[in-house]
Amino acid sequence: MPCPLSIRLTATALLLPALALPAATAAAPQTFSGDYSVTYLGLPIARASIRSVYDGDAYNINGSVNSAGLGRIFDDTKGSLTATGRITGNGPAPRAFRAEYTSGKKPSLVDIRFANGTVASTEVKPKPRKRGKDWVALDDGHLRRAIDPIASTMVRADTPDEVCGRTVKMYDGEIRANLKLSFVSRGDISVKGYRGPTVTCRMNFQPVAGYRKGKKSLDYLKNRSRIMVTFAPVGETGVYAPIHATIGTQIGTITISAQRFEAAR
Repeated sequence: MPCPLSIRLTATALLLPALALPAATAAAPQTFSGDYSVTYLGLPIARASIRSVYDGDAYNINGSVNSAGLGRIFDDTKGSLTATGRITGNGPAPRAFRAEYTSGKKPSLVDIRFANGTVASTEVKPKPRKRGKDWVALDDGHLRRAIDPIASTMVRADTPDEVCGRTVKMYDGEIRANLKLSFVSRGDISVKGYRGPTVTCRMNFQPVAGYRKGKKSLDYLKNRSRIMVTFAPVGETGVYAPIHATIGTQIGTITISAQRFEAAR
């Protein structure tokens, strides 16, 4: 099965398609819901359900993630994720991110709060083990303008050609990484609730701090992994949301696909 780091990235990626946004000037709150699948080497390992509410420039996203198929046999995991914040002209301004999950019988928690454009606090349970000399420590500078894994998938662009040319400062409660997006291709996709054009970016994962030097799984993601993310435009909002993603790991490819994304009735 995939390494723990890949699993954490996959759990985050499960929420990628949930970030389709309505126009920031919408007069009334709008609600969307969706279902997503995760496969490993073509076999199902997890599924997720998402509910997203947007009120003006504010967003509130709630999701559940559960092991499925082969994933349930090797690592029965259940969890929930929430993210709140605002969409500004400069991109997302997160307020809070929280992930709670249980793997087997072991509960875990990540809670990140933001204020004035930086990380204000981080709570992680269970507490991390004592770090060795090979640990690349975080400092205040690393957390300035950093955003959570959900906010890091929100892309505001005037044209599809502008979606990929950017670097995002992502922080997941432990690792601070730069996600560098570069253009790959244009295309089309059809899922329940959306049918239309897409743009695909290659994502280069560059760890900055909050990690152990020489960790093989992380080195693979940095130097050898092929991470592809496909974005779809959301109406006339100028926002693009991921609708499909693949993550190359040391022992195979993980694929995250939207099966349904539509306005709640």
